[in-house]
Amino acid sequence: MATPYARRRTTHLLHTMNPTPATAPGADTIISVRGLSKTYASGFQALKRVDLDIRRGEIFALLGPNGAGKTTLISIICGMVNASEGTVTADGFDTVRDYRAARSAIGLVPQELHTDAFETVWATVSFSRGLFGKAPDPAYIEKVLKDLSLWDKKDTKIMALSGGMKRRVLIAKALSHEPKILFLDEPSAGVDVELRHEMWRMVRALREAGTTIILTTHYIEEAEDMADRIGVISQGELIVVEEKDVLMRKLGKKQLTLTLQQPMQQLPEALGRWPLSLTADGHALTYTFDTQQEDTGIAALLRALNEHGIDFKDLHSSESSLEDIFVSLVHQPNARRQDDTQKALA
Repeated sequence: MATPYARRRTTHLLHTMNPTPATAPGADTIISVRGLSKTYASGFQALKRVDLDIRRGEIFALLGPNGAGKTTLISIICGMVNASEGTVTADGFDTVRDYRAARSAIGLVPQELHTDAFETVWATVSFSRGLFGKAPDPAYIEKVLKDLSLWDKKDTKIMALSGGMKRRVLIAKALSHEPKILFLDEPSAGVDVELRHEMWRMVRALREAGTTIILTTHYIEEAEDMADRIGVISQGELIVVEEKDVLMRKLGKKQLTLTLQQPMQQLPEALGRWPLSLTADGHALTYTFDTQQEDTGIAALLRALNEHGIDFKDLHSSESSLEDIFVSLVHQPNARRQDDTQKALA
């Protein structure tokens, strides 16, 4: 009986010369994932019936705790891991049936720093381009290296570079064959602040040039700053996929904190209609409400406080960050989380 690898290899040979684009769900969809599951030999189910469409030219952030299934999902899309069930298309090509055509559309920057230690920067990046059947283009390789501040290291062996420089080389290798899709799997891990800012400037420039960017990151403020849409995965399930602004508006919370002139022992019963909490020392009141609610409730609250002789000397308002929303999503029980999320985003 043929192994999965043998079947895939045979399919590659049959479709190398004339790959046939699959039917895409929509003109703006560049990656389509349907019913994707992965169960390892140990019995561990890393992915559970994942459906996902990624739009052409967007920056999509995939967030999740360690072990949630982020790297498994990326590895299947990039053809490095076989799915147990489901299908994936990249740039219109099935990633199993037309593996070579699909993979040529993808650049991947992995988490781990695996590079050719004894090769020079120029040689390893140029070699990566050749692996995808691209004709040599020294001018393009030069541009990539300059964009990543690697030009002055082009003749340096990889083993002599710092960890941050090696990370830049991985990005250069991923871009060497001019992919339409770029995966960045924890690209900021172990990277200094200066390189991180340079990297995100480059990512924005790539998006402006039409490249689709998919990133995973533990720096959630980066996703909040960079992404057009957010996907959250937990325990192998895709909890939510939504426009970043919509997600923050519908699942976020606002807080108004009032510092009181005089401490209180407890709240008057008449104020029970508002979701108020009193600090342990009695010096401040916190009013929490959904971001979709009208702020007119604040005016009514302030009038009620005045009627009850409660004076305040300062007030401060704040809104949920993407990190707050992420933490609340991944720490809820599955059934409650799905129900609450569906209601909020309806």
